[in-house]
Amino acid sequence: RRHAAASACPLLAFAVLLALPGLAAGVTRRYTFNVGMTSVTRLCGTKSIPTVNGQFPGPRLDAREGDRLVVTVHNHMSRNVSFHWHGLRQLRNGWADGPAYITQCPVQPGQSYVYDFTVAGQRGTLWWHAHLSWLRVHLYGPLLILPGLGVPYPFAAPYKEVPIMFGEWFKADTESVISQALQTGAGPNVSDAYTFNGLPGPTYNCSSKDTYTLKVQPGRMYMLRLINSALNDELFFGIANHTLTVVEADANYVKPFTVSTLVISPGQTMNVLLTTSANPSSQAFAMAIAPYTNTQGTFDNTTAAAVLQYDATTAPSSAQNLPLPALPRYNDTNAVARFTSNFRSLASAQYPARVPRAVDRHVLFTVGLGTDPCPSNQTCQGPNGTKFAASINNNSFVRPRSALLEAHYQRRYAGVLMANFPTTPPHPFNYTGTPPNNTFVAHGTRVVPLKFNTSVELVMQGTAIQGAESHPLHMHGFNFFVVGQGFGNYDPINDPAKYNLVDPVERNTVSVPTAGWVAVRFLADNPGNLYRHLCVAYALPL
Repeated sequence: RRHAAASACPLLAFAVLLALPGLAAGVTRRYTFNVGMTSVTRLCGTKSIPTVNGQFPGPRLDAREGDRLVVTVHNHMSRNVSFHWHGLRQLRNGWADGPAYITQCPVQPGQSYVYDFTVAGQRGTLWWHAHLSWLRVHLYGPLLILPGLGVPYPFAAPYKEVPIMFGEWFKADTESVISQALQTGAGPNVSDAYTFNGLPGPTYNCSSKDTYTLKVQPGRMYMLRLINSALNDELFFGIANHTLTVVEADANYVKPFTVSTLVISPGQTMNVLLTTSANPSSQAFAMAIAPYTNTQGTFDNTTAAAVLQYDATTAPSSAQNLPLPALPRYNDTNAVARFTSNFRSLASAQYPARVPRAVDRHVLFTVGLGTDPCPSNQTCQGPNGTKFAASINNNSFVRPRSALLEAHYQRRYAGVLMANFPTTPPHPFNYTGTPPNNTFVAHGTRVVPLKFNTSVELVMQGTAIQGAESHPLHMHGFNFFVVGQGFGNYDPINDPAKYNLVDPVERNTVSVPTAGWVAVRFLADNPGNLYRHLCVAYALPL
């Protein structure tokens, strides 16, 4: 997964606070983003990083279902920037979605841009982030959407709600990291730490004072709004001596289930209920995150810690001597599969699971890593002197010379994109077994055209060409229902009989299992040239 940054993304385009009780609904909420460089110190070093309003992580955006959000961006940096509102449907509003050169031109240095969109039919935890190169490492923040006024949660109301963003910290300049990887064809250098709300905590050098502390009261229920904003890493999370009840995934309610450890993929959000002990055995407990991966290359195999503190009247406790929660091993795929199998939609009268029962288009995508030949005038560091290249159905994305959205609205596709993205693998093989001899990929800017209101079944099949890994998938402008998944090669005859078409979980981001497949269904009801993509394991910014 770490190697995916050696190629551009493959692309498929489709035509701590109370629960904000005074937040009115159906109103216009205006925010201003001043994007500039700020000096931040972590891990014994200070460097200048991109920030919004000088904050890292960036400011929280609050809204209610039905609100209009107007975000004015002023770019004070010396490079382009754009922002994506991760998980928002953006119905008929693709130009506010954020992918630079796909649905909008980036905001140039010294220029401004106004994002204007309405939160329609959604409530829960989402987030925003930069959508150009690796700026997302630092430019991100929570986007919290409450239900309409008078509409309760489908579970007991929490005492407090707390957004917690998991992220990464690099000592090096991250734009240099990705530039080097794209040049050499190797995997990008890994991060130096994981973070809780931008703080790495005491498991890293010089970081004891940079520890996130969540102060709680005994016998209360808190809702933790978890967001994985890491570039590359799926993360295990747990709190020592406590359990967590999952009630929402990607701003969609789920049937509650309780676990001691959860796993959250890059781009995913998850609301969990934490009930504190009435008589805690200690005044402080450790929270921790650590990676899940099966990568063949290097990865950030570290653990970040934070503190859950009961005595809110005292100074924050040190996490250095607190026992860490027992998280699974970094490659425990079975633990991930067991956790993932718990997700079910509420499928109630108020929150139905509108999964398409009949399918108009069936699409099978193989996803994974291949290679590109090394240019004759340079030395490459990928397999056998090649460059790593991420691909879907052996196609790797080429950035268009004109914006895809512009081409769509002007109906001038020639020379910009081709409507011939393969909907089945062009060269079938044993996808999770022995790889083919030729691992070179094709390149192009290709799309799969869909008619409005087409029901689609998309099966994502992982490959083992450069090692079997888990690959997160995010779809812009759409939610989808995860109707089935498994290990090995997808069986189009027998596997559909095992689909869950009653209460499948609805998400906007899902991981293709390691050496396995996942099947999703959705309705193509959002017209335009929206962006749906798989960056193999999120190694490039989504």
